[in-house]
Amino acid sequence: MNFYSPDWLAFCRRYGRLTIPLALVFWLLLLSAAIAQDKPFRRGYTNMTEFGVLFGRVKHGPTGSRTVENRRSLTVQSFNGILLTPRLAAGVTVGADWYESTLLTPIAAGIRYDLARPGQKNLRVFTSLDSGYGFTWLQEDADGYKTKGGWMISPGIGFRIGRPTGTNFILAMSYKRQESGAEKPLFWSEVEKSETRVYNRMAFRLGLSF
Repeated sequence: MNFYSPDWLAFCRRYGRLTIPLALVFWLLLLSAAIAQDKPFRRGYTNMTEFGVLFGRVKHGPTGSRTVENRRSLTVQSFNGILLTPRLAAGVTVGADWYESTLLTPIAAGIRYDLARPGQKNLRVFTSLDSGYGFTWLQEDADGYKTKGGWMISPGIGFRIGRPTGTNFILAMSYKRQESGAEKPLFWSEVEKSETRVYNRMAFRLGLSF
């Protein structure tokens, strides 16, 4: 074909203005097709239930002759939330922590955030943050004692193992700071006798999420 012939030049002058709009329509069709293949995000319920062990070191004994001991205790918690974005969930965390002489039931506002966009990877990293109050609803005190709850905060990081669209296995690690206290029996001329406790623990948990 002779691209310099009068007929070809006349065709280009007549229809050349349509090439740019046709190209834009072509690329828009390709883009819309690609977007249509992705499912739109829908907010939904999510749950992460975990159990594990709290590790810490505490001072024990009378004043002036205290010793430092390692302590281990059981912990259970369940995060129930709503997916606000594909990577962010917010909700409420309810749990139970067994310390040596105290059973606390923390109820906290919680968030869970994936550090990477959801995909087809079977191993994903997430971060967590819970902040709330530990109650003593399940605590049974000895005569003359009254255990009190307190504020808690717990940041953490973990791994989700499994398909993004299915049930996942969880391996998580977090730090927990839990305040508590107790009123003790009075003797002789004592007017008030109380104890303030601060539990600083590292938590290692296993669980499931869906």
